[in-house]
Amino acid sequence: MNRHSALLTGEQVYLRPLNEDDAELYYHMFYEPETRRLTGTQKHLTKDQIAGYIARKAGDDSSVLLLIALREGDEVIGDIAIQDMDRNNRTANLRIAIGDGRHQGRGYGREALVLMLDYGFGILNLHRIELEVYTYNKRALHVYESVGFVKEGVRRHTLYYNHEYHDCITMSMLEHEYRERYLPKG
Repeated sequence: MNRHSALLTGEQVYLRPLNEDDAELYYHMFYEPETRRLTGTQKHLTKDQIAGYIARKAGDDSSVLLLIALREGDEVIGDIAIQDMDRNNRTANLRIAIGDGRHQGRGYGREALVLMLDYGFGILNLHRIELEVYTYNKRALHVYESVGFVKEGVRRHTLYYNHEYHDCITMSMLEHEYRERYLPKG
């Protein structure tokens, strides 16, 4: 798959829809141990279940699921989604995962987030985009804050992972906050 199927393009990455050919790739991303830890993923799915998930997402108008790929070399490095859209209240949830540690700390996730926020506020006409991050995921928390997400609260002991309970921080960005930060004045 190449950039011709890109939905959103930045300087370093582009975001593209998944298709049925991506089931194998998505399966391997899903089982990357560090990604599972950072996202608190405990489910186990078969390749057929992943293929079914991709097919269902294609017909789901309450979510937009995209792969994150490098512009140089077209390597898929993660995924990002706006999901649980509530059209009446103009709200949605956002999630992102970049699997391989080689691709973390290089600005790819930050760029993908800004592309998706632009899509969410500009194309989907959302007013509020929220996300959740586990307190032990310090890198993600830092990135979300640097992009402009605001901490709203902590849900205590929401995840039981690796024999321990972990807290979850809820963060959000409102449409005017996005516009003030990212859109040129005038």
